[in-house]
Amino acid sequence: MPMLLAIELAYWQETAIKVAVMAVLVPTTALILGIVFLFKMMSWMQSRMGPQEAGPRGLLQLLADGVKFLQKEDIIPDAADRFVFKAAPIVVLVSTFLTYVVVPAGPDLVIENLPTGIFFAMAVSSLSVIGVLMAGWASSNKYALMGGLRAAGQLIAYELPLVLAVTGVVIQVGSLSMQDIVWAQATGEIFGWGGIGLPLILTQILAFFVFMAAVQAELAQPPFDMPIAETEVVGGYHIEYTGFRFLFFFLGEFATAFAFAAIAATLFLGGWYVPGIPPDSVWANVVGPIALFVKIMFVSFLIFWFRFTYPRFREDQLQTFAWKYLIPLSLVNITVTGIVVVAF
Repeated sequence: MPMLLAIELAYWQETAIKVAVMAVLVPTTALILGIVFLFKMMSWMQSRMGPQEAGPRGLLQLLADGVKFLQKEDIIPDAADRFVFKAAPIVVLVSTFLTYVVVPAGPDLVIENLPTGIFFAMAVSSLSVIGVLMAGWASSNKYALMGGLRAAGQLIAYELPLVLAVTGVVIQVGSLSMQDIVWAQATGEIFGWGGIGLPLILTQILAFFVFMAAVQAELAQPPFDMPIAETEVVGGYHIEYTGFRFLFFFLGEFATAFAFAAIAATLFLGGWYVPGIPPDSVWANVVGPIALFVKIMFVSFLIFWFRFTYPRFREDQLQTFAWKYLIPLSLVNITVTGIVVVAF
């Protein structure tokens, strides 16, 4: 990782710093989304009283809940496969950690600038389905197994439109690097005017819609929450999890939501780029993280707005929405993008 200061670090030192940054970043982002949207925005949208006791205006409620989960007994069902049962939440959380690796927060602020960054992000984010299946199967509970199978079918169906939506952006930019995608938007022009660059949401609005719908399903959030539907499968694949293992699933869900919001902000909203600040300047490294955070919070607002607004799909409606609508729309977007790139 390039350093802003001229300090030569050994490989193991750089790696240690990166791991430390990730160890702080993932739970912090989950905490931010949980407080801002799950507690505050949802209570406001649904005219309910949010938490008010723990900390100023209830801002420490999630920390209090985290301490409570850590204090709870770690219960493993007698008939469960103990090793797989214990490993499942770790697999989900590791998938989340790896997704953050390639998201740039500035010209030099990225854990690893891979040439195939967006391909890497899509690949590692799909690993969570393995953890979900492990949790459902190892719990030795019919509701957990049903939830795991639902989650697997859902994630497999929506991985395709998710990747196809990204493909339109890759075709237009001509690169899989997430830094290159940001630079293309920063240096692009709208009919010869480059005042704000060229945010790809202007040319890839259809891909943005498909991507956001697929992200909602990947997160198993309403209206795509069939894998954990309390009224149908009593909590789904993590029904048998307690204490810190359940906390891992919670962290994975909200930190992954933040990661997907960061990817969407990078692909379609210019990422860390701020109009008026040269993208190759030191100031871009200073202001870039703030700009990216603001864009992430906007995208996160859309994700949680949908979560709090729409009722749950039926299983057949979920599959129909993916295969008959999102995938054809993403293919149309790829075709139009390819024609425009070749023609112009």
